[in-house]
Amino acid sequence: MNRNLILGGLLTAVFVIAALMSFVWTPHSYTGLDIPARLLPPGGAHPLGTDHFGRDILSLIMVGARTSLAVAVVAVGIGMLLGVPLGLWAAARRGSLVDEIIMRGNDLVFAFPSLVIAILITAVFGAGAINAIIAIGIFNIPVFARITRGAALSLWEREFILAARVAGKSSLRISFEHILPNVTNLLIVQGTIQFSLGILAEAGLSYVGLGAQPPTPSWGRMLADAQTMVSIAPHIALMPGFAIILAVLGLNLMGDGLRDYLDPRLRVARV
Repeated sequence: MNRNLILGGLLTAVFVIAALMSFVWTPHSYTGLDIPARLLPPGGAHPLGTDHFGRDILSLIMVGARTSLAVAVVAVGIGMLLGVPLGLWAAARRGSLVDEIIMRGNDLVFAFPSLVIAILITAVFGAGAINAIIAIGIFNIPVFARITRGAALSLWEREFILAARVAGKSSLRISFEHILPNVTNLLIVQGTIQFSLGILAEAGLSYVGLGAQPPTPSWGRMLADAQTMVSIAPHIALMPGFAIILAVLGLNLMGDGLRDYLDPRLRVARV
């Protein structure tokens, strides 16, 4: 029994279910203001309390989960969609000019953190969730390209790849028919890790005002709005903070569990 995988899967499932449920139901309206009920502590009709506008924090966290998960999923999807083919291409042309250009391009993107890329993008196009997705997605491309290239290089000298080359298969066909299936497990694990980092990045961008814009709730902006009232009502900062921690913890545990489950060497070691 893989406890990390089970616990991580349960934590992740809670946030996914909360995000999906927020499309049809939340305990209270996340846009409705109730000034007389502002800064209520957790309990009663508001299990997690209310913020400085009287909005229900549980409802805000549920809709914020929708925002964070959507940004992370699309951003990781962009990274995989572009990074994996680049990594396969670089591995197939190892030592060539193509390989050198791809890897030096990766180094160039790594030189600029996602926050800096977001600032550059928002300076031109303005702040918003779409631009946050683009910034995080761009940063994910070299991550998947490097992971894919590193794993593929170790496979190109294997006997079954040499047999495929002798059979007359092209490098492109070998990359997608033989290399890609053998690195998929690694990409799944890395995708889970990047998913958690995407949630953190989205929260950070929203915290500085570059992510989802009002009235769309975001965990990062909830923290930013709460920072001046921590001494008065600490729960309005603690609740979205705990949501971020638990979501990232769940995904990291699930990624660690998936690595153990999908790696045959680790399965043999456990037996």
